[in-house]
Amino acid sequence: MCDQAKLQNWAKDALSRREFGALAGAAALTACSSNEMTGSPSEQAEGMGSSATLGDEVGFQTADGIMDARFFAGPDGPAPAVIHWPDIAGIRQSHLEMAQRTANAGYAVLLVNPYYRDAKGEIWPDFVSFADGGWGRASEMRANLSSFAIKRDTQAIVAWLDEQSSVDTFRGIGAEGYCMGGPFTVYSAHAVPGRVKAAASFHGGGLVRDDEESPHRLLPQTTAQYLIAIASDDDASAPDDKVALCKAAAAANSIMTVEVYDGDHGWTVPDSPVYAKEAAERAFAEKLKLYEAAL
Repeated sequence: MCDQAKLQNWAKDALSRREFGALAGAAALTACSSNEMTGSPSEQAEGMGSSATLGDEVGFQTADGIMDARFFAGPDGPAPAVIHWPDIAGIRQSHLEMAQRTANAGYAVLLVNPYYRDAKGEIWPDFVSFADGGWGRASEMRANLSSFAIKRDTQAIVAWLDEQSSVDTFRGIGAEGYCMGGPFTVYSAHAVPGRVKAAASFHGGGLVRDDEESPHRLLPQTTAQYLIAIASDDDASAPDDKVALCKAAAAANSIMTVEVYDGDHGWTVPDSPVYAKEAAERAFAEKLKLYEAAL
């Protein structure tokens, strides 16, 4: 799980380094004449780290309001759909790029805003900005994200996806979730078991709990295949969770891969302070294997 104090300290340090870098960059530009700048404007912008807007902005009715999302059609015509549930910091450039990459692999991806009841679109531009002061606001918004709310949302999401010409409705739908979004993948499979056929949780929190809505208790009412990718530090703090998940999957006759990865909580998300590229690449490959087998 996220260590709030640790991440806040990291964020303050990162913001200080970012500010210093911006000041240094401004001084360097002042020292250069304009004719020393080479390349087209777009190439210059890319070199300076500009953020492109990815995906189509969409919105649709749910039981609780209008959910906003970004939609990425697959490159080769109608494709199986994938619901992308972001982590606690919500929609931002990092998850846009992750969703685009999955779409490029041959899927129609919908990156949804789980916080739509309280705020639209991007709330924090990156994880640094969230970690520096977003915990309170996120906690308030998360209070609206019960398992029942996520399942209502999934029913509306699936209905919208099945109306899109770029979605192959003869194929199953996948759900992938990161951190906070991890358990949402199981809720998605539980909400529409006839359509959601694959669920991939990456460093997801709260997959094994004592209440009746614990994701591991919902498996018997789902038909999905699962990939549960656990962070090494999460496993160290709750080593029995992986055992409980495997037992629950076996009892439900669910096909599930449970694995502890060599990365700390958040390792798959590029703007996370613990991003581990090698482990993230392996997780991405395993996700595609899941979709190929189940969708």
